[in-house]
Amino acid sequence: MKVVSVNLGEKKTINYKGKIVETGIFKFPVENAIFLGEQDVVGDAVIDRRYHGGVDQAVYGYSENHYKFWKELYPNLDWQYGMFGENLTISNLEETVLCVGDTYKLGEVILEVTKPREPCFKLGLRFGTQAVLKQFWNSTKCGVYFKVLKTGNVNAGDTLVLIKKAVDTPTIAEVYDTKKEVD
Repeated sequence: MKVVSVNLGEKKTINYKGKIVETGIFKFPVENAIFLGEQDVVGDAVIDRRYHGGVDQAVYGYSENHYKFWKELYPNLDWQYGMFGENLTISNLEETVLCVGDTYKLGEVILEVTKPREPCFKLGLRFGTQAVLKQFWNSTKCGVYFKVLKTGNVNAGDTLVLIKKAVDTPTIAEVYDTKKEVD
């Protein structure tokens, strides 16, 4: 697994159904390294800390491989990495393989897999339709949140190297399926 893009977003204000909504989901690739801190990515807008940021959701990673699936469903969007609000677009990131507690070295950083991303209406803002939420829930293409065990910089091109495989823990896809049954 290799980082193909590092992405940051600024706070954006949108009128959604007559309500003013603030969001940080509009992330875009940046040229320089990004710094992964214990609670979030430095310089990245995190608006609602109940669902984003914090120790167990400090960094969001999404698979580059999933983009093909979504591009076929939404061919008219201006496609670029960061579309899902991810900080890290990663090749070959697979939710059916990653387990809660797996630990990776990435550049000078150490990351631990914590949980899947649950979509909210702000993903629909990015896609221009709320229909994407049901499609997102009906897939295993949820991406993954990481806890940052050792802070530091990450660049596009850095490789995730497994340093500790979790034992007897569910995959991210299994946790995501359980969430679907509850929500």
